[in-house]
Amino acid sequence: MADGTMTATFLAVIGGASLLAVTARRLRPSGRLPSLEGWALADRSLGPVWTWFLLGGTIFTAYTFTAVPGLAYGNGAAAFFAVPYTVIVCPLAFVLLSRLWTVARAHGYITVADFVRGRYGSPPLALVVALTGILATMPYLALQLLGIRAVLTAGGVYPRGAAGDLVMVALFAGLAVATYRHGLRAPTVIAALKAVAVFVSLTAVTWLVLERLGGPGAVFDGAARRLGGDALVLTPAQQPAYATLALGSALALMMYPHVLTAGFAADGPRTLRKVAVALPAWTGLLALFGVLGFAALAAGVRAPEGGAEAAVPMLVDRLMPGPLAGLVFGAITVGALVPAAVMSIAAATSFVRNVYVEYVHPTATPKRQVRIAKAVSLIAKAGAVAFVFGLRDQDAINLQLLGGVWILQIFPAVAVGLFTGRLHPRALLAGWATGMVAGTYLVVREGFSSIVGFGSGPLEIYAGLAALLLNLIVAVAGTAVLERLGVPRGADLTDLPSRLTVRRRPETGANQQ
Repeated sequence: MADGTMTATFLAVIGGASLLAVTARRLRPSGRLPSLEGWALADRSLGPVWTWFLLGGTIFTAYTFTAVPGLAYGNGAAAFFAVPYTVIVCPLAFVLLSRLWTVARAHGYITVADFVRGRYGSPPLALVVALTGILATMPYLALQLLGIRAVLTAGGVYPRGAAGDLVMVALFAGLAVATYRHGLRAPTVIAALKAVAVFVSLTAVTWLVLERLGGPGAVFDGAARRLGGDALVLTPAQQPAYATLALGSALALMMYPHVLTAGFAADGPRTLRKVAVALPAWTGLLALFGVLGFAALAAGVRAPEGGAEAAVPMLVDRLMPGPLAGLVFGAITVGALVPAAVMSIAAATSFVRNVYVEYVHPTATPKRQVRIAKAVSLIAKAGAVAFVFGLRDQDAINLQLLGGVWILQIFPAVAVGLFTGRLHPRALLAGWATGMVAGTYLVVREGFSSIVGFGSGPLEIYAGLAALLLNLIVAVAGTAVLERLGVPRGADLTDLPSRLTVRRRPETGANQQ
């Protein structure tokens, strides 16, 4: 049964998030007529501080904050691949997001599939990019609910049966209403509360846990005894999997629609570069969560079988005073609401721009586009809730693993396309199809493990990166063949260079608009 002060603090954090969401419409109001750009991208008006809150709160999800320490609790050092992975994201964001923003602002693009459509003049390629993004996002959205449920169950504030389901529905109902009315502005203001609550609570929890367990040395010694001494150090055989998983995950993250949507909402490329430099603060937060996974081992926490993500919430519930525990649980719950809202907005926007307008209703007015996007975002949230209630947790995890492999297959069309237009759109389609099939086969063959073995050793690497390599080989070879055959390509409307040369462009931030 939950402690009364813990429950009160938890409800106060959730109530604060709800109140902030109500005020979201006041965040940089533009006075413009309703448009998809205004609803989905907050009129591209977010400055460095708001963009840092939103982008960090979108990338670092509640499930990340429970899954990484859960992996550390069960597997040891391998869990810390998430630290270099999120470090690699920063230079990628510095280069890719700022360049994408410049092109998107100049041509009115709202989604990354819009960019692909303009770059290659290929509606089919743009369609597969949009559908891949939606397909990869939906299980990721469902995982945010799993993160909430794991935290609340461990804290004793998630009732069993139908009452617990109603708690989940109530949390998401408030989010759905705020997102429906205010679009991206709602998760932006909630992200500010998330950052403050998570940074404050985690700093306090880490300090108190280390003090009560006897310091860092005692924590690592206790974790080593529970896991076995070698588990806290990577073996040579684990290093290729660790390195390729970190690199592949970083490349994949930059292709997710929710991350790109948060980036497109900035007020200029200079803002995005500033934010990319400051993002490692969130990485430090993630590393502390991983250390708490070891602390749970040292403290003798016994997580349920197959539920290692509950280890840190159980540790917090056991060692922390009620108000602090409630703050942690509230912070992680709010931490799920931000990415969930951005994911639903991103999926809805991709559907409207690249499916509905392109193939169903090309003359749809801006007002109608916004109305359809709002409806689709509600459907996405409702679908995620139904998915979590209707299927096993492992099903959502398996689909999210596949989602990471799938989203990586649009990297050649998007990221490579930012620097060269030489790849033929038909070759990119063939490469995408090859990567999707190969990646899915490798993951399913290994029993839904994203790490696959090759050779007699075996050499173990990330399946998504192996599939991406095949994708690139097919795209490059296919381009050579199609050029030799003289197969025409679509018109490039982006004004980007056709070869791997980077021209300096003037800033087009809000101060010059």
